[in-house]
Amino acid sequence: MKIFLLPGLYNSGPGHWQSLWETSLPDVERVQQTNWEQPDRDLWVQTLSAAINACDDDIVLVAHSLGCALTAWWVAQDFPGVRDKSKVKAALLVAPPSVNRENFPAPSFAPMPTTSFPFPVKVVASEDDPWCEIEVAENWARLWGATFHNIGAYGHINGDSGLGVWKQGQDYLSSMLNEIRAGRKN
Repeated sequence: MKIFLLPGLYNSGPGHWQSLWETSLPDVERVQQTNWEQPDRDLWVQTLSAAINACDDDIVLVAHSLGCALTAWWVAQDFPGVRDKSKVKAALLVAPPSVNRENFPAPSFAPMPTTSFPFPVKVVASEDDPWCEIEVAENWARLWGATFHNIGAYGHINGDSGLGVWKQGQDYLSSMLNEIRAGRKN
């Protein structure tokens, strides 16, 4: 099982849990976008599809911030260009941003798609995220058919949140992987 990390705007820095997972967990790969500062939704979707096509294994998406919106757009557009849509087995979406806000720095990602996901999804949000109100994130989780987790007050759940390798997030990921593996045995 391959874990694809989908960072948000400006990528994930060295102290971000995604970067720490990339260096400490097996089978983890960051999907590299060509422009982290001025993201274009269509290009980001194409890059995600190309990465999935190039992978020979099943995939779990682990997205942060704008990476969550990327995942929602990719699903809403019915996995454009992906040869094997069944490869993606689940997604962990952390701190989805309110892309609908006025002056949001990545306007091509608005509005947030609300298409139900065809695979298991967990949405993790913080009560004091400056980029999205908890109620908005919870509503998106409901519309996406996702399990919702409110982890309390941890800001944008990024490098500034002081989470380090974010053990709780690793537990969410492990739980998803175990559920996928158990499903294979049935």
